[in-house]
Amino acid sequence: MKTYRKANSIADSQGSGPDREAEEIGLLAFAFLARDQERILRFLRLTGIEPEAIREVAGEPGFLRAVLDHVMADEALLLVFCEEERIDPIRLPVLRQRLAARGGGA
Repeated sequence: MKTYRKANSIADSQGSGPDREAEEIGLLAFAFLARDQERILRFLRLTGIEPEAIREVAGEPGFLRAVLDHVMADEALLLVFCEEERIDPIRLPVLRQRLAARGGGA
């Protein structure tokens, strides 16, 4: 039986509950992509984001949702991310929906 970390541990200490949890996981997913050149370049290529624009785009509504969409679209990538971060993969669609509901797109 796998033990998953409590994804909202930072959220609990910083407030904002579920929205903060969704944002935290989105940020973890982006950091996961950024740690590997092949992963981040594929993300940038598929989204059309120019590398020099990443800082600007990262603050836009919908960016973290797009990151989670990208990770969830590739089962192998999803499983590696969830394994490394000890996150139950079943949680990601729920967290992605929370990001969308707060103005992060559909």
